[in-house]
Amino acid sequence: MKVSITVNGKAVSGEIEGRTLLVQFLREGLGLTGTHVGCDTSQCGACVVHVNGKAVKSCTAFAADLEGAKITTIEGMNNADGSLGTVQQAFQDHHGLQCGFCTPGMVMSSAALLAENPKPSEDEIRHYLEGNICRCTGYHNIVKAVLAASGQDADQIAAE
Repeated sequence: MKVSITVNGKAVSGEIEGRTLLVQFLREGLGLTGTHVGCDTSQCGACVVHVNGKAVKSCTAFAADLEGAKITTIEGMNNADGSLGTVQQAFQDHHGLQCGFCTPGMVMSSAALLAENPKPSEDEIRHYLEGNICRCTGYHNIVKAVLAASGQDADQIAAE
């Protein structure tokens, strides 16, 4: 079957099997390997992308069900000039990554949170990111990065 969607602002289409997951279509069909596959069971959040503006674990969505959808991947989060987007830059500035495997999903989930709640509290950030697993950072700097991306004082949690 054929699927046509918009990915990072570009119309794309491809021939797929009905069982093709969105993450497979993105990585294997389109070569967008920034979306990671960590668990294949919707537990880790490394595969989070935005589907029509909402955070979705792409290992749980069939590409065929998304005909006409607008998808944003980590590759689409940068600024028009190619520089890092606000959330990406905050992750870099506040050391919100170590090995980097979870980072695409963390950035995508964080951006979705900020779209819904532009000034989240530390507790709200931690709650929202519960579906994203990081095995390296202990989450402290990830939370600082999200606070910074929201324009809040990221150092406030360092003092607590």
